[in-house]
Amino acid sequence: MPTPKRWQVIVSAATLLLAGTPAVTASAGPADTDSARHGRSEWAASWAAAVTRGNTVGLTNTGLNNQSIRMTVQTTVGGDRLRVRLTNLYGDQAVKVGHATVARPDTATEDRSDIDPATLHELTFAGSASATINKGAELLSDPLDFPVDEQEDLVVTLYFPVLTGPVSFHGQSRVTNFIGATDLTTAAGGAGFTIKPNCCWMFLSGIDVERRTSPGSVVVLGDSIGDGNGSTVNADQRWPDLLAERLITVRPEVRTPGVLNMSLAGNRLNHEGPEPGAGGFPGYNELGPNALARLNEDVFPQTGVRTLITHLGINDIWMNGDSAESIIGSLRQINQQAKERGLTSLVGTITPYEGNGGPGVWTEEKEATRQAVNTWLRGAGAAEFDGVLDFDAVLRDPTHPSRLLPAYDSGDHIHPNDSGARAMADAVPLRLLGL
Repeated sequence: MPTPKRWQVIVSAATLLLAGTPAVTASAGPADTDSARHGRSEWAASWAAAVTRGNTVGLTNTGLNNQSIRMTVQTTVGGDRLRVRLTNLYGDQAVKVGHATVARPDTATEDRSDIDPATLHELTFAGSASATINKGAELLSDPLDFPVDEQEDLVVTLYFPVLTGPVSFHGQSRVTNFIGATDLTTAAGGAGFTIKPNCCWMFLSGIDVERRTSPGSVVVLGDSIGDGNGSTVNADQRWPDLLAERLITVRPEVRTPGVLNMSLAGNRLNHEGPEPGAGGFPGYNELGPNALARLNEDVFPQTGVRTLITHLGINDIWMNGDSAESIIGSLRQINQQAKERGLTSLVGTITPYEGNGGPGVWTEEKEATRQAVNTWLRGAGAAEFDGVLDFDAVLRDPTHPSRLLPAYDSGDHIHPNDSGARAMADAVPLRLLGL
């Protein structure tokens, strides 16, 4: 494949039978006895994703069975070592993970699933090459000596030897991932991966890196606008990605926070994912629970979280016709809980969407609600939050303010394209992050 902008790393999980493969180098193990030689350091969140329950039909409902899934993510900050976080938060049963490896890609091929076998390393869990993720639980790998760069691609492959049942997953990765039968964790080539969806991180929720010092992390709690709908697949052009890029460019390493994109496409402040919406929208599990229910899973437990950016409300308007008062009430409650935990709390104005969907999706009444929320955010709300990010002013067409500026419109009239995402990232005053 052509040399990418950034390296990739492959993380894989398979059966214990391959633990002795010569090409695989073991991680440090649970005791982490070499911590002294790393000097004073701390763990920092570099990548994370919100997960939801599998949908009611399809692969995410039935689960994986004697199958491997190889997934690509991109870090924000770098470090000398890494650890991987797996999750079975929404599972119906314990999930067996057999074996885990990390490698860099083979950049000489065009297949994104190919790895360089010479770089293969093993991950362990409490010193073992296999592990079980209990129902409703997380699983953290042992620290691994594997230097990671800023904005470096990581490709995570997991092998599940027995049926997992419904998966805990993130439905809109905007990255091509790979699923294949049997154990493919040490396969250098990707020929065995026969299913190649442009979606879905399964059972994977975070990557931490060890840094000499860290100012903490910024969490983005958003919807499909933050999740990258409308952005180029396999290009990492979501606006939180571009915010991370901007921070890396303008700040020294010791002052660069991780940026954790905890957006969920279709997420709402006041409604559950399966609830239907206007225009015949059926609702899905992958849209996630209401935003307030997500705080204790997606925001507060994140490694080193210091700042929260909330950008939600558009789906409550178009799907459910919620009032400005109910949207403002939930935004205020998120802000209150964030500040109670000592976080810097920022909020984004709701962006325009006229022209999206069929009858009833956009109406003049719903536009009035959007404008009322934004008026409150720019006025009284600005005194409550630590800062207001006026994404509406950035993306709207000045000649038709209820519509996206054509240069920023991905084509569906609600999601920004790559240029629009960059404009959003560039509009964030870095001083407001409080880091």
